[in-house]
Amino acid sequence: MGGKCGHHQCRRKKLIKRFCAGFLILNFIILLVILIVWATLQPKKPRFILQDATIFSLNVSAPNIISTTIQVTINSRNPNSKIGIYYDKLDIFATYHSQQLTYYTIIPPVYQGHKDVNIWSPFVSGNNVPVAPYNGLALSQDQSNGALYMVFKIDGRVRWKVGSFISGRYHLHVTCPAYIPVGNSWNTGIIVGTAVKYQLSQRCKVSV
Repeated sequence: MGGKCGHHQCRRKKLIKRFCAGFLILNFIILLVILIVWATLQPKKPRFILQDATIFSLNVSAPNIISTTIQVTINSRNPNSKIGIYYDKLDIFATYHSQQLTYYTIIPPVYQGHKDVNIWSPFVSGNNVPVAPYNGLALSQDQSNGALYMVFKIDGRVRWKVGSFISGRYHLHVTCPAYIPVGNSWNTGIIVGTAVKYQLSQRCKVSV
């Protein structure tokens, strides 16, 4: 007698179980639909191009000290026709043979619609940065060649938007290599006031 439930109690328990089961099934169906749509759309990575670099200062002094102030123009394109991209956090900086030369510069968050293009022109700078001893030989060779092999990197977080669905955050890594002439030694730059601007049109490597 004590182990049995009343009519109303049993009915309530059955209703709760059915509600929970229905809720779980509904969630499963929604997730399945999202996965199917996601697989069908096959989101493509954004495309980045390093368009140009304007050198305000790029000095190498002994013993292997680099100071630089460079404004770069970055072109970002969303190749997807049905997927938008939220750039929640973007930091750009310059490296030399995997050694960071400049501070992080923040690129403001932005939403990039279908097939849209965004262009950013951030400054990256670093003063009196010592080059690691194991990079000394490469630095000497680059100076002799008249240009430094630098890599501009962007680290960030992105989200995908499909209709009203917005995904979680994904890591974005962008790598843009470029030879940057020292003192306009190649005579290929355009004089802009006290700076020298170089057209690069260098495609960047992107991983998400």
